[in-house]
Amino acid sequence: MELEKGSQAEVEVIHAWSGPRSLSTVLMYSFSQRDDIDVLDEPLYATFLQVTHAERPYREDVLSKMESDGNKVVKEIIYGPGNKRFRYCKHIAKQRVPGLPIDLMKKGKHFILIRNPLDILPSFNKVVPPSFIESSLGELVSIYSELCRLGKTPPVIDAADLQENPEATLRCLCEDLQIPFQTSMLKWEAGPKPIDGVWAPWWYASAHKSTCFAPARKYPVEFPLSLYDLLEQSLPFYNLLKRQVKRVSSLPPPDLPVPANEKLLAWVGDEILPRESAKVSVFDSIVQGGDSVWEGLRVYDGKVFKLEEHLDRLFDSAKALAFQNVPTREEIKDAIFKTLIRNGMFDNAHIRLSLTRGKKVTSGMSPAFNLYGCTLIVLPEWKPPVYDNTKGITLVTATTRRNSPNNLDSKIHHNNLLNNILAKIEGNNASTDDAIMLDKDGYVSETNATNIFLVKKGRVLTPHADYCLPGITRGTVMDLVVEEKLVLEERRISLSEFHTADEVWTTGTMGEISPVVKIDGRLIGDGQVGSITRRLQSVYKNLTEAAGVPIPTYGKA
Repeated sequence: MELEKGSQAEVEVIHAWSGPRSLSTVLMYSFSQRDDIDVLDEPLYATFLQVTHAERPYREDVLSKMESDGNKVVKEIIYGPGNKRFRYCKHIAKQRVPGLPIDLMKKGKHFILIRNPLDILPSFNKVVPPSFIESSLGELVSIYSELCRLGKTPPVIDAADLQENPEATLRCLCEDLQIPFQTSMLKWEAGPKPIDGVWAPWWYASAHKSTCFAPARKYPVEFPLSLYDLLEQSLPFYNLLKRQVKRVSSLPPPDLPVPANEKLLAWVGDEILPRESAKVSVFDSIVQGGDSVWEGLRVYDGKVFKLEEHLDRLFDSAKALAFQNVPTREEIKDAIFKTLIRNGMFDNAHIRLSLTRGKKVTSGMSPAFNLYGCTLIVLPEWKPPVYDNTKGITLVTATTRRNSPNNLDSKIHHNNLLNNILAKIEGNNASTDDAIMLDKDGYVSETNATNIFLVKKGRVLTPHADYCLPGITRGTVMDLVVEEKLVLEERRISLSEFHTADEVWTTGTMGEISPVVKIDGRLIGDGQVGSITRRLQSVYKNLTEAAGVPIPTYGKA
């Protein structure tokens, strides 16, 4: 769509920022097929060469044929008047040199095109040696941040999506740019184009063979190990931008139970990292075999409840599994406190504390491969109690039996939770909150996630900790039962005794004291939360408010 013949007017500029070898040229060809747009191929290239003194085989040709004054390029060429409604400017990000007019970023529409460095880096040697600067990834992140600061958050598209589903990707991009999609963008003629820059003979051989966005080859080329260090430098920047890509062919991301946890900081190894960067090595024992121990901690009013008791069990579990090079107690506490302080989490928070056997030098089961020391993970979340402790929860009895000490002792608080997960699946399938697990003789052990108690005629009973984990909250509640002058009995308990109990509750750090109102379809008592349950909930709440290890700096100016 051209303006009236002979007339020129201000055009709306679309800036496409990318690195080299990112399908940026074929994307330029795609946009050039529209009837409402003209195209500029790297209008800042001469300015870049002039300012940086970069050597290129075509340097003098570029400088003689293109304007190198950055102010003139921006004001007169990029934002100059034109005959079409839109102007598409293909930019290589590193060409945004210092001193360019601020209008370059403040005006127009912008988007960013990225491509995996695994695909980009091997192709560099054809013209220039590969380097982090040449990849432009650092500058792309800078451009993204600058545009966000200006309130112009740019769409980000991945070259892989253009190859896999070009029409959907282009439609989505056009929608984000608030321009109509045109089907003409999907095809073009092969060969050199009048819009090509003078550097085309050195860079555009593949693009000149194209007539559309071709699918990526099924199997990639071998990656040169000489570029391994450069790949390690580049991938974090690519991945940061990739997280901003709108996936056109996948389901939307799930909602988080607590939206505030979208932005949290976790401790992994010896550093604090943002949520999406908080990862362990594929060689870590927790990945190789679930070889790790863990604890759940709760934070109340600036204090970590029962911290010392949880650390005692963590160290006991690590010793039982013969972990080597275990962090000291003070080192673990220090990591917990620093992580909580960084997140500002001083109340109503939960910590998943994990200690893995650590990273292996090669994949395999043997702990002899663990030569790096343990990996410490401190994962804090805003997390209120996970069960309905006011109205109560329901349980079903699982067919999956709790592990026997003959097989794997539940007193080792390990991360290999498949036994519990299989029972939890049964609970999910029955639409209950959790599932009761029996021992090998058919007596109640615990639920898939918590310890369990019952009340019958004023007496409080709980199963022996032969098969179940002797939970920290379980032990605390047992102490409170005695302090409240109630009769406590620890013995083998059959399932029918739970079915016919007056009251039932479960205990755990994540859920605290959770009333159970129905088991296997049978109401417990009258189906309401019982008086002894409420009494213990009250004294437990008082204890959490008064006890715990203070978080350093909490409450201090």
